[in-house]
Amino acid sequence: MKSLSGLDGSFLHLETPETPMHVGSLHLFDLPAAYTKDFYTEVRRLLARSLDIAPLYRRRLAEMPLHFANPVWADGGAVDLDYHVRRHKLPRPGTRLQLERCTARLHAELMDRRRPLWEVHVIEGLQGGQAAFYMKVHHAVLDGAAGVALAKALFDVAPQPAGKTATARAVPSRAEQPGIVSLASAALRHDAAQYVKLVRHLPEVFRLLAGMVKSSGGGGGEGPSALRQNFSFGPKTPLNVAITAERGFACVSIPLAEAKAIAASQEAKLNDVVLALCSGALRRYLAHRGGIPKKPLIATMPISLRESGNTDFTTQATLSLVSLATHIADPLRRLRAIRDASGAMKSVARRAQSVIPTDFPSIGVPWLVGGLAALYGKTKLASAIPPIANLVISNVPGPPVTLHAAGLPMRAYFPLSIVEHGLGVNITVMSYAGALDFGIVVARKAVPDPRKLAQALLEAHEELKQRTVPQPAPAEKRKRAANTKTTSSKS
Repeated sequence: MKSLSGLDGSFLHLETPETPMHVGSLHLFDLPAAYTKDFYTEVRRLLARSLDIAPLYRRRLAEMPLHFANPVWADGGAVDLDYHVRRHKLPRPGTRLQLERCTARLHAELMDRRRPLWEVHVIEGLQGGQAAFYMKVHHAVLDGAAGVALAKALFDVAPQPAGKTATARAVPSRAEQPGIVSLASAALRHDAAQYVKLVRHLPEVFRLLAGMVKSSGGGGGEGPSALRQNFSFGPKTPLNVAITAERGFACVSIPLAEAKAIAASQEAKLNDVVLALCSGALRRYLAHRGGIPKKPLIATMPISLRESGNTDFTTQATLSLVSLATHIADPLRRLRAIRDASGAMKSVARRAQSVIPTDFPSIGVPWLVGGLAALYGKTKLASAIPPIANLVISNVPGPPVTLHAAGLPMRAYFPLSIVEHGLGVNITVMSYAGALDFGIVVARKAVPDPRKLAQALLEAHEELKQRTVPQPAPAEKRKRAANTKTTSSKS
């Protein structure tokens, strides 16, 4: 039996039919022309071998009496793979758009809390000899960094792995059923420990706040002007409305080397370029839907609090705010403004990292947070009040090498995350095997066609690349084209 942290529990209490709180990933695999195996059967076999490698596969929730505190994780016993691994086939012709719509529909469905909180959906019938599977896991189970750790445990680096080994352990034939006394005792012990931690951290919190106030008179790129622009309400946009359960999804990839070259040219970080690409895409999208606001859009951005080497399956992150400088038309000036705003925010986050809690007392929290979440959606407050942030943007460092499943190379790793009332767009980016794979999840009430936002992102990338990365001379371009044509005719 393991207690949920306060942060993990909050994802359960915030969940409503309109706002599922799971994260996911869409993986594309190349099927050789002579492939005769059944991809669904191979994926199921892969998962069966991995059940003891990651504990989340068997964990299930044991609810507290009357839901007075966070539930605990209990061993769920044997796993029903018929339920957790499902098969879907796209109708002809099996286009990328059909795949995106299928994934959006699956991402909109709530998970059954009576079972371990994960599902895998194998999707077949794609054009071009590919297959895919979409995996979703509740955010109460893991965050983006833990999701990458799970992928490394599930997938293989080599096409023909020597075989994974797991510590042998007895699997109970039936699910663990903690009693009322055990559950109540666990909640009281957990909260007592958290109150002690909060008291111990109070002096550090006061020192941090005093230091921030004292330094507010300074200057420079990471000074108060760069920091203050992150702490203002965002403009009202079509993205910031009360939402329904309908979801949309679009995915695109850009070369990682090109994004790094853009960053190097402006003395920026890769994450600054990701934010600038999203900013440029939003400018293009909103220009045709009510106009670009005069105030800059604000993104809320997760910042990992995970120590190096920590692969625990839990959420260890906090949220920050950063200005996207969408009011600046010039893409290079916009990137530099984002660089300064993001740098100022990260500086604060680094100083606050030791005192930001990911766990806190939970007695009474399910009633309070669950009630507020339901009330917030029903009253449509998100459509009436100024947004603190306009969207969520997350950048997750992923595996730098190609992964394999059942001997097949994974060609793309598109992440999917959460949208909320008032936050109708979530753009999550995974760096994987030389590419930046963007997963754009939207509430269809906010963005009816996410493919238009994806196309705007590609255009924003091309604009930045043209302005920063040296382009071949016209004669060199013609020579390359002639060489490519000659090579194609020979093959």
